[in-house]
Amino acid sequence: MAMAPRTAPARQNLPLESDSFVGRERDLSDLLRLLEADRVITLCGVRGIGKTRLALRVAAHATGSFTDGVWLADMAGTATGHEVAARVAAAVGVTEEAGRPLEETLRNALRARRVLLLLDDCGHVAGPVARLGASLVESCPEVSLLITSEEPVRIPGEAIWRVPPLALPGPDADSDARSSEAVRLFLERGREARPDLSPTPAAVAAAAAVCRAVGGIPLAVELTAAWLRRNTPEEVAVQVTACLREHTGAAPVPRRGRPRPVASREAVLRTLLDHVHGLLGEQERVLLRRLSVFCDWDLESAERVCPGGPVEEGAVLDLVSSLVDRSLIALTAELQERVRYRLPGAVRAYAAERLAESGEQDRVRLRHRDHMLAAAEELGAAAVAGRLVPWAERFGGWQRVAIEYDNVRAALHWTARRGDTGAGLRFCAALRAYWVTGYHFTEGAVWSGAFLGGCAPGERSRGGSGPDGEGGAEGTAGADGADGADGADGADCAARADGGDGAAPQEPGLLAPGPASGKDAAEHTGEDSWARARALLCRAELEWARGGDGSARRLAEEGLDLCRASGDTAAVAMGLNLLALLDVRAGDRASADVRLSEALVLARSTGDLWNEALALSGQGAVAAHRGDFTTADARYSAALMILRGMDHRWGVGVVLIGQATAAERQGDVAAADRCYRESLDIQRDIGAAPELARCLYGVGRVARVLGSSAQAYDYLSEGLVLSQGTGQRAGVAVGLASIARVAAADGEVAEACRLAGAAAALRERSAPHLPVRSWARVAEELGVDAAASAAWWHEGRRTDPSAAAALALRVAETGRLPRPRTPPRETVPERKDLTRRELEVARLVSRGLGNRDIAVKLFITPATVARHVANINRKLGFHSRKQIAAWVGDARPRR
Repeated sequence: MAMAPRTAPARQNLPLESDSFVGRERDLSDLLRLLEADRVITLCGVRGIGKTRLALRVAAHATGSFTDGVWLADMAGTATGHEVAARVAAAVGVTEEAGRPLEETLRNALRARRVLLLLDDCGHVAGPVARLGASLVESCPEVSLLITSEEPVRIPGEAIWRVPPLALPGPDADSDARSSEAVRLFLERGREARPDLSPTPAAVAAAAAVCRAVGGIPLAVELTAAWLRRNTPEEVAVQVTACLREHTGAAPVPRRGRPRPVASREAVLRTLLDHVHGLLGEQERVLLRRLSVFCDWDLESAERVCPGGPVEEGAVLDLVSSLVDRSLIALTAELQERVRYRLPGAVRAYAAERLAESGEQDRVRLRHRDHMLAAAEELGAAAVAGRLVPWAERFGGWQRVAIEYDNVRAALHWTARRGDTGAGLRFCAALRAYWVTGYHFTEGAVWSGAFLGGCAPGERSRGGSGPDGEGGAEGTAGADGADGADGADGADCAARADGGDGAAPQEPGLLAPGPASGKDAAEHTGEDSWARARALLCRAELEWARGGDGSARRLAEEGLDLCRASGDTAAVAMGLNLLALLDVRAGDRASADVRLSEALVLARSTGDLWNEALALSGQGAVAAHRGDFTTADARYSAALMILRGMDHRWGVGVVLIGQATAAERQGDVAAADRCYRESLDIQRDIGAAPELARCLYGVGRVARVLGSSAQAYDYLSEGLVLSQGTGQRAGVAVGLASIARVAAADGEVAEACRLAGAAAALRERSAPHLPVRSWARVAEELGVDAAASAAWWHEGRRTDPSAAAALALRVAETGRLPRPRTPPRETVPERKDLTRRELEVARLVSRGLGNRDIAVKLFITPATVARHVANINRKLGFHSRKQIAAWVGDARPRR
């Protein structure tokens, strides 16, 4: 079975152009040549000058020059360094790695990739963009940046390109006016407003007059072209000229002779916006200013937030359509079968000023905040709903929050500035599902910490107390690989399932401190107490995911006490399940048993199917740790029955990983294969990269045990590429170690040892809290002589992870090629005496079984099997399991 992603890997995420691109041919050509010489280019200019459209067109033409893609990261709505890094990470498909700053993960993931990053609308976050951009340019030699901003962002080596207005018709070239960029744009957009528009000499002359008057500013040209819906070209020219003369006191550029000074571009655009605004009806003006609270929106959101006063809900659609016709609103995309809109940057800034002047800004922002909070709470409720809810509906809620997250983040910032702790805590409780399952650990931890009124120990020293911080607790459950699994035990799987019910430090001064986190539960009553308790558990789970077990336990215990005091039984069960996972990680299985039993009783008494399933899954993890695989399988199966009944595919997927891991450790490869493959299908649909990689590795390891090296290489290679592309060091370590085992069994001893050494070094860096495994132990598992291959092992430890991954992929590609079933006869040495047990081991090796599987069949330990394999190699003069298999095959009697 060949490795086959369901779709070809994307090489760009650029949006489809909603209308035609006109002019800029020379700018485009020059910028493409500049990209070949400079790695950082910033397109500067006033709002409305066309920086974004030009940058998008340059990026689209440059896709052939960047083998790893061209990626757009829109910085509109970002406010902090972490948010900037998160936007870039989302664009390039990098996932936050627990216990590691996102910027560092980005650098490592992009170090060996040739990409162009288009960072759009960076003026308001120039400092954070400059810091991240400089870091990427210094660390990633094949990364180039194309930036748009009103002013340079000041990255070392930055090439600054001042975007000019569109070319105007020459003062003495009336016959050539139609070919000028500005006139072409006016006529193109004019035909959209007035389909019967013909480029008659009079119309072209009027268009030229308009374009000269507005100075060739693209947005101004488009705004005036929209007037053709109700006026002739000649009437538009008269109106524009009169408007600018009256409000700016500047004369338009004459048709002949020397041009006279005109008003600044900012003044021209402001004057036109004032004029257009004056032409609007009252309802249109009110709606326009209210829409400025959105980063982007769909019709449903506009109908929830903007009605009131002269604007009725039923009129919103017609009003939006009218504003679209006037080029004041742009269509951006269609997501979840809903058209999304946005205000162009200059229009949004103008509308926001009007909203502030109206005196209704707080009321509209409050409605916007409440609408986003309702969407988040809908997700939070659907994520843990125990009743049958179609999976499409559950997942749709998650996708809805993902689509609206820029608006959600804006609402969080506004709530923080107001010091509205109660609403902030409700946001944190509701967004738990999104933050945890979407791997937004740092942002979630910081927001919840800010609204809870303090930072976890040590967080302030890592970068402050708000969303711009980068720190994280050291260590996370990682890729062990020691037991043939990927280091993800059942406890980890149960914990990830727990994250389904919910999922950079705050800028100083944004949030007035709320109640201190150490306050007595008695001081918090009613809804605030409920929200605070759940926010504490949210923060605890995020700290757990980041590897901060100490702070996670403290927060979870505080949250559990508050939940008990407030009578929130569902949250009590949730807290017990989380603390049980912390107990398992700490090795306290007895305490975990007590907590899980209490959670199970409580969940069953209240009909809480979600927490019942989590408790059962946790019990399965504890049983697997004890080696009681029969009980583990029963508990996992019971949890799956509940989750399937709820149609909760995400929960099913992560519990299946736990059950598969337990089955693999037991040696039940058929069960492991079934569970991994079912979860693999789920993870592909959901798009959870770390879980998908774990399933790919699991299927690959099972294929190796079943004797199919080619299939093992297929799945392991896909998992390695995925882990490397998403920046997951622990996942890369698993892939290297797993491919090393297959290579060793195939006789590729040197490469296997190098890959094992690279995996060990990477594992030590990515998960320093896990025990260090000796080369002797790894050599036993690989079936090689430790002393003879130590040099290869140490060479691998010094290898760069990217080079090691490239080596692993080459080994896998070679291993997938057809090869003879046995080596040539002359390579099999003369037979020598072996003990009875060594003969048994040799026969099982020839069937493709690994040490753990042989140990299960012979009722001995894997270490004993490894010693037998080493003895066989020594006695027969071999150095690989492949030679043992060939020798056994040659020794069998022929018919």
